Amino acid sequence: MTTTTEIFLGVIAIATLTMAVVQVGIIVVAGMLARRLSRLADQVERELTPLFGHLNAIGRDAARATALAAAQVERADLLFADVAARVEQTLNGVQASLGRPAREGRALFSAFRAGLQVLRDLRHNARGRQGRSEDEDALFI
Repeated sequence: MTTTTEIFLGVIAIATLTMAVVQVGIIVVAGMLARRLSRLADQVERELTPLFGHLNAIGRDAARATALAAAQVERADLLFADVAARVEQTLNGVQASLGRPAREGRALFSAFRAGLQVLRDLRHNARGRQGRSEDEDALFI
């Protein structure tokens, strides 16, 4: 073997050793980074777990409040429908109770007017007969 070959073999050995050391260093750093990321994920999970619990409680409370509000709206709707039906029923009763006497009163008033008209006609006819008899008497010679 020649010296140049030995030099090249030495350079190759040093390069291989350097590559192995760099690869081992990268593997060690990657392992440390993986452990740090794992600890960070655990810490984030520990800190966010109560937050998710609170969010779940808020969601349950909101769902319960919505259900209660819907029930209250249904009750109010039934109440207003019942009130409207009763008001309509009352107004119909009032209208019926006021309409019958008004019709009867109108009938009595019409009868009274007809009676007055008959009296006027009788008076008018009586006067007309008196005036005609005087005129007829004057013509009677």
